[in-house]
Amino acid sequence: MQETVQEYTQRLLSYSEGKDPLRSQQAAPIKLAALLKGKTGKQLTRRLAPDKWSVAEIVAHLADAELAIAWRLRQVLANNAIPIQPYDQDLWAKTFNYARRDPRQSLVNFRTLREANIALLKSVPRKLWENYGVHAERGNESVNHVVKMVAGHDLNHLRQVEAILTNTKDINGKKKKRA
Repeated sequence: MQETVQEYTQRLLSYSEGKDPLRSQQAAPIKLAALLKGKTGKQLTRRLAPDKWSVAEIVAHLADAELAIAWRLRQVLANNAIPIQPYDQDLWAKTFNYARRDPRQSLVNFRTLREANIALLKSVPRKLWENYGVHAERGNESVNHVVKMVAGHDLNHLRQVEAILTNTKDINGKKKKRA
């Protein structure tokens, strides 16, 4: 059963609870780079199940999500209460061919966009973090809330990447032999 929008939001917020969300966001590209280091193309493009993303697809998603977040942050910081359009991440993955993207280039894109977003957030008066956008599916989301959601989103995907790279079972659930 697919989780509701509210359940998704709460799950992501729970991952970043008690942590400094900006610090978590700064650490995410570094942790992701460490996870990818020395991995083969085969390891990065392997799917644990046909309906699950590979590491390469997750990294491409993180880069594109950061691009969407960059736009949203700038819109909300400059225009309080502006409508925020959702996007279909699965449609983006298919349309933009995440499965064939170079995960190392996606990592560079993610890191660059993230650094720009963090610099922006640090440069604006903290009062502007109270500004909010009206997300078409999730309702009012302040900049402060989005910062926490993004930190949780990162942690969610870092866990997935780690699980994929350390999984010792094939897609049928059978234990693989270690070399």
